[in-house]
Amino acid sequence: MIRLIEGLTEDRTAALLLQGYAWLPDARRRAGDGGAVRTRLLGRTAVALHGPEAVRFFYDENHVRRTGALPGPVLDTLFGRGAVHTLDGADHRARKALFVARLTDPAAVASLVEHAGAAWRAAFAAPGRREVVLFDEAALVLARAVRDWAGLPYDDTRVRGLARDCVAMVDGFAAPGPRHLRARRARARQEEVLAGAVGRARAAAVSAEDTPFGAFVRHRGADGAPLDLHTAAVELLNVARPTIAIAWFVAFAGHALHRWPKVRERLREDGSGAYATAFAHEVRRFYPFVPFVGGLGARDLEWRGERIPEGALVLLDVYGQNHDPALWPDPYRFDPERFLSGPPDPDALIPQGGGDARTGHRCPGEDVTVAVLAALSGALARQEWTVPPQDLRIPLRRIPTAPRSGFRIALPPV
Repeated sequence: MIRLIEGLTEDRTAALLLQGYAWLPDARRRAGDGGAVRTRLLGRTAVALHGPEAVRFFYDENHVRRTGALPGPVLDTLFGRGAVHTLDGADHRARKALFVARLTDPAAVASLVEHAGAAWRAAFAAPGRREVVLFDEAALVLARAVRDWAGLPYDDTRVRGLARDCVAMVDGFAAPGPRHLRARRARARQEEVLAGAVGRARAAAVSAEDTPFGAFVRHRGADGAPLDLHTAAVELLNVARPTIAIAWFVAFAGHALHRWPKVRERLREDGSGAYATAFAHEVRRFYPFVPFVGGLGARDLEWRGERIPEGALVLLDVYGQNHDPALWPDPYRFDPERFLSGPPDPDALIPQGGGDARTGHRCPGEDVTVAVLAALSGALARQEWTVPPQDLRIPLRRIPTAPRSGFRIALPPV
């Protein structure tokens, strides 16, 4: 049955901000039956679901819709107004096809991995470097890679701004105060840059290049009209931002290699094969990134015999599911071997959401994330570095979180 958490009259948004990733798993534990839990969040009724069956229910557009589900502050920082994430039905499928064609094609994924590897080698070959913050370095490497791969109009100076602003967008979307203001300003700044670039490309008729930038310059909607400049800029950022956000996983990968030296030895031996992919999956499962995802009830619904009213906020427990002992034996043990027997069940492992990546709402960049993370983790395992004294705690109250220090590594002389 659905259990009431702290009463329907008490909004739990403040508790979420205080507890972070632990909020929803704790709410489920207090409910006690492992089913759905009902509370209030952001001023509205919220029902939280958990488990593979819930994933299939949640990603059925007849059950949960995205239109109107994302709060304005999230749109103004993370996704952008008019983004594909806010669409449903035919409009969503048509827009998403642009992303799917670029982000799931094996040749396109391999090309981005190649760009990321080249940018990584160039960064770490620079003479005179003794210590780097892995998170910051990974963000810049990924910004350069996605710039070159996607055809984005940034020179070597401005690409640093792209890296910094995309990190700010992710870092501040769920935070009140200065972090959120930085995220808003970062998005507005980059939308202006890209909208101007799209406008100039259209005016000069130089959009034929087969890149994501060219694709959004040329794209026309069902009405035959091109995307307005703002929306084109929003969607180009929705290519760049999640690619640069892989920096969080790269920092976690460094943390894992330091904490479990035997895993580092194994990855050093098999840095580009099945073990590297398994390592990437385990980093995504083990470390916290997305706490939950949400939508709105499309109509009055029932799940396992329980009522979900139309318009209610429906949450899918991501962090809790990725640490559920019923799905992952000994879930707080870091063990890449749990993914060596084959690809993970897409309804069980959901660090970037669930559903179908091609036609549904699952992140179309998941293949890119796994491939890039596997490649950079293998490169990191093969490099020589030590870990100077620093604060390596990963605070679960902070969303998104990372090692407090960003994970500093000391490099040998070049």
